Amino acid sequence: MNTPRARRADGVPVVAVTGMAFEAKIVRGRGVDVVFAARSDWLERALSDAVARGCSGIISFGTAGGLAPDLEPGALIVAQSVCGPFGTLRTDDAWSARIVEAFAGTPLARITRRGPMAGVTAPVKSEADKRSLHSSTGALAVDMESHIAGAIATARGLPFAVCRAVVDPAWRTLPPAATAGLRDNGTTAIGPILRELARQPSQLGALLKLAGDARAARTTLVLARQAMETAGALSFA
Repeated sequence: MNTPRARRADGVPVVAVTGMAFEAKIVRGRGVDVVFAARSDWLERALSDAVARGCSGIISFGTAGGLAPDLEPGALIVAQSVCGPFGTLRTDDAWSARIVEAFAGTPLARITRRGPMAGVTAPVKSEADKRSLHSSTGALAVDMESHIAGAIATARGLPFAVCRAVVDPAWRTLPPAATAGLRDNGTTAIGPILRELARQPSQLGALLKLAGDARAARTTLVLARQAMETAGALSFA
């Protein structure tokens, strides 16, 4: 669990919620507090603490698994809602519109989609499970943090937004090695990944494809963060 702070002098910060340390590194900046953890109870506690210190809005930011079959790795989702363990949680229309407008005139405009997200408590790894979740919810993509962010924002009466880049597309089944090294605090350990590959070397090809997908998603997130900063879409002065 990690809760680095970066408070604006002229306003209460937005809190960004991510699951992974690398996502937190991308979104962290002036006016943005960041909380991240892979364990849901750690994440919920960190977010509650951040909100208690002062918060003008909550944004779920990072990667997501693709569910819609037409979404390529790197596609960007600005969610209209999140369906999951806490029911359907609506995002803030005005804030979401500001985020989308921030991408106008950039390469992000053509790869940005608006629509529902799914929130889950465990990774959705297989192509079949992704297809089933898309069919039952209509969600474009899925992650493990947005429903937590949305539930706390709704309970506290705070604006809520979601900006997520697709990392593994709907047709990609994740090999066991992909999640073997994930620590509870959102960092990654290389040892368990190598041990999993040694146990089943045939996973290497799928893991390399996933690495390429991850590069596309990371590039999208960096560009999105820069565009939102430039447009002032991450602040409530």
